[in-house]
Amino acid sequence: MSVRDLTGTGTSEQRWQDSGVLASLPRVAPEAVRPPGRVVVLAPHPDDETLGAGATLAAWARAGTAVVVLAVTDGEASHPGSPTLSPTQLAARRVDERTAALRELGLGGAPVIRAGLPDGGVARHRDELAAALAGVVAPGDTLLAPVVGDGHPDHDAVAEAASGAGVPVLRYAIWWWHWARPEDLDATGAVAVTGDDEARRAKRAAVERFTTQVAPLSDAPEDAAILPGPVLERLLRADEVLWR
Repeated sequence: MSVRDLTGTGTSEQRWQDSGVLASLPRVAPEAVRPPGRVVVLAPHPDDETLGAGATLAAWARAGTAVVVLAVTDGEASHPGSPTLSPTQLAARRVDERTAALRELGLGGAPVIRAGLPDGGVARHRDELAAALAGVVAPGDTLLAPVVGDGHPDHDAVAEAASGAGVPVLRYAIWWWHWARPEDLDATGAVAVTGDDEARRAKRAAVERFTTQVAPLSDAPEDAAILPGPVLERLLRADEVLWR
């Protein structure tokens, strides 16, 4: 499992757009990739389901798709050393933020199953993750999970677990857009899912609910925003790339 540099602002959205690689992907409507059965979203941290595929999920929700979220961690380690919030307080805030965000996506009634694995330490708990996944997934389900090699160790562990679940998997990227370059894009199976204005507005409203991530907790350096403007610009682009 490669360790990637996730600091700074990463590869700019302008560079991604100027490269032409995103424009070269097949463009499809959310209905074209909507699974026939239930969707189980694997979210390493609160907000990953929204950042990775929020507009697509909003469109699927309107179409009546059943969705369940497997929340792998509660995101308590996003601000180590914060003088403002303890890990326990941060976890509580992030859980509440996810609840509000899902409501914005039209998924207020979607079950959320919290595995409670340690933020930043999922790779050391592969057996527990596999057990949690086995307890949720049923025949006919489709997983929505991080792309293999996303770059965050928790994301990579969850991506690996999804590969062994025995059901179809759709993949989203989050940190991959940060550290990778346009020439790294493997377009095999990739599509650009183009949601309508309503779906995009729902995603943007949902992202704004994650105030602990998109805004500083305080002026202290340890409380800096995890998702500053240049990072959000990539994650809020008009189309969401999914790999199938």
